Amino acid sequence: MTTKRWPTELRLAKDKTSLRIAFDDGAAFDLPAEYLRVTSPSAEVQGHSPAQRKTVPGKRNVQIISVLPVGNYAVRLVFDDMHDTGIYGWDYLFELGTEMPERWQAYLDELAAKGLSR
Repeated sequence: MTTKRWPTELRLAKDKTSLRIAFDDGAAFDLPAEYLRVTSPSAEVQGHSPAQRKTVPGKRNVQIISVLPVGNYAVRLVFDDMHDTGIYGWDYLFELGTEMPERWQAYLDELAAKGLSR
């Protein structure tokens, strides 16, 4: 698996509520644990097609309890709700960082439309 970007820093916040990732092109993002949890690339969240994607409610206070390397191309995040099947590639983490405002608003809109809460 090839990646366009390479991380220069990957740091879990002391309170475990965010992950800082910086890249070799100078981009850097502080990604909240809740955001990472609800956008997990796992089949459990994304399904096997866009129609199967799930809206994950109730993760406002979720924490990341472990960051595990997967080869040299990704990390597997373990959350305190025991979700641990998402493998976050460097390119996906970059996308999550650059697209966070739009993705977060879309998530909030989905929650509201379905009568769910964070």
